[in-house]
Amino acid sequence: MGKTKSADKTPLDDLDFSILTYLQQDGRISFTVIAEKLHVSIGTVRTRFNRLIEEGTINIVGRVDPDKVGFRSYAHIAVYVRPATLKDAVAQQIAVMPEVSFLAMTSGAYDLEVNVMCRDNDHLLEFVNELSKLEGVYQTKTTLYFKVYKYAQPDLGLLKN
Repeated sequence: MGKTKSADKTPLDDLDFSILTYLQQDGRISFTVIAEKLHVSIGTVRTRFNRLIEEGTINIVGRVDPDKVGFRSYAHIAVYVRPATLKDAVAQQIAVMPEVSFLAMTSGAYDLEVNVMCRDNDHLLEFVNELSKLEGVYQTKTTLYFKVYKYAQPDLGLLKN
């Protein structure tokens, strides 16, 4: 089942945002509890939840603390691509690498921003070496994160007027 295009999605209303906020706080919260807190029926919560899943607005995953499970090397890598016409092709190859936790095209000094989680610095070195072999990767600059103070989902409250 493919994801629907954003144009095909139902616009989110206040009830949708409230449901999403509760799920962000506790992904295991029951529909019954959400329904009671929002003063709606369980069926309403279930229907909204299923639509949010179906449209790809939310997916439920077990989120782990990288440090607690053994990832000891977390880094930001700036990737410079030449020629520029290879940016998308390079990004598609990087996106499937399991170490990658974030990938974006940028408008700054470099072309792609990549965040990775590796077991240790040797693993990170192997990753950077593999990255550098991709056709179009001209240069990389790696910045190690010594300590991550916050790793969070977006605060949906910021979208309110």
